[in-house]
Amino acid sequence: MSIVLIGAPAAGKTRVGKRLARRLGKAFIDTDHAVTEKHGPIPEIFSVHGEPHFRTLERAEVAAALTEDAVVSLGGGAVLDPLTQADLGSATVVLLTISAEAVSERIANDKRPLVTGIDAWKALVASRSELYERLADVAIDTSFRKPDVIVEEIVGILAERGIAVPTIDLPRIDLPTIDVPGEPGSSVSPAPEDDPLSGEQETHS
Repeated sequence: MSIVLIGAPAAGKTRVGKRLARRLGKAFIDTDHAVTEKHGPIPEIFSVHGEPHFRTLERAEVAAALTEDAVVSLGGGAVLDPLTQADLGSATVVLLTISAEAVSERIANDKRPLVTGIDAWKALVASRSELYERLADVAIDTSFRKPDVIVEEIVGILAERGIAVPTIDLPRIDLPTIDVPGEPGSSVSPAPEDDPLSGEQETHS
């Protein structure tokens, strides 16, 4: 089953998607990247051929990606296609949201054809928010949050929904033994540095 990330431009779908795929042991597919690899830069496609032509190319990549057992990142407007909306019914859809305050710095030097500034971004998000929310199984805010924290939140939600997720195997640490002075034949394993279960820890003010 596909795990699909949708949401506004610059919400972090690619960055989070890559880490989520690695965490789940799945392939990662970015449909915007797939279009770019085959047809060239998206801004150029928009300027030369127009948005409808881009949406046709995008739909083909989305349709192919959603047949894979992968984490899939969709472009912000990919969900506008009715066929894509129907296809998402058989996937687990995660909506990534972000505040205008958090996104403003990300889009400052952006080259996205439909995002010419924060006001354009706000208008775009407002026009799509209802659709995003209707299609999503779960929504997670990414504003000012580290990608790995977001990934673990998604993994937890997937597990709660009965979707198998791999556990993280912590490396085994073989600790050396040291002799206790005055007690021949006895030994003790030293606690690792900064181990929270080893007794009192140093505090730093």
